[in-house]
Amino acid sequence: MPVYRDEAVVLRTHKLGEADRIVTMLTRQHGKVRAVAKGVRRTGSKFGARLEPFMVADVQLYEGRSLDIITQAESLGSYGALITADYGSYTAASVMVETADKLTESEGSLQQYLLLVGALRSLSRQEHGSHLTLNSYLLRAVSMAGWAPSFQDCARCGALGQHSAMVVQLGGIVCDACAPPGSPRLDPATIGLLSALLTGDWEHAAASPDRTQGQAAGVVAAYTQWHLGRGLRSLEHVAR
Repeated sequence: MPVYRDEAVVLRTHKLGEADRIVTMLTRQHGKVRAVAKGVRRTGSKFGARLEPFMVADVQLYEGRSLDIITQAESLGSYGALITADYGSYTAASVMVETADKLTESEGSLQQYLLLVGALRSLSRQEHGSHLTLNSYLLRAVSMAGWAPSFQDCARCGALGQHSAMVVQLGGIVCDACAPPGSPRLDPATIGLLSALLTGDWEHAAASPDRTQGQAAGVVAAYTQWHLGRGLRSLEHVAR
């Protein structure tokens, strides 16, 4: 059977039988892959810890009839233990891998892979607040998937200027002429934070007050889930 190697980040796992596990991974070159890790749940397994959620590994697989089989796994990023040791980081990472799983159902993306690995690395190092890292990841992930939000010009007609009506169904901030009646309004500070999260302006993001960060998080959650076409179960565990 054909054998191949790739870099992969583990999204989720499921038990299979008494000792095996099905591992869902987002790979660098082959998109999303579901594969069986045989004997991985045994105490003496040589690569069990390398195939836990949030871990990045160099894996070797061979193609099976229904599921591929993992034959080797070498650690590239041991982020799992550091992330799970902090509740905020753990819940943020859980939302990230669920989002990546849903965004790559049909085919993989190198950009999505690199974005996820970078976000998990940042969480493990606690480079920024976990909620800021999460919201920045979500905005960038949906943008790469083709749903980039507009936080300045009108998302519907392109009218220039500083607008305040936020309509996730229309793609972001819209002008008064395009805003449906009763559209929620955002203050300039929240719009500025959303732009900073999208562009990676961490100095601006970190300086934002808690109230502004909370409002921006609500917008990001609504925007992401609308464009995914479904809710994110793990998002309910993230402290707001």
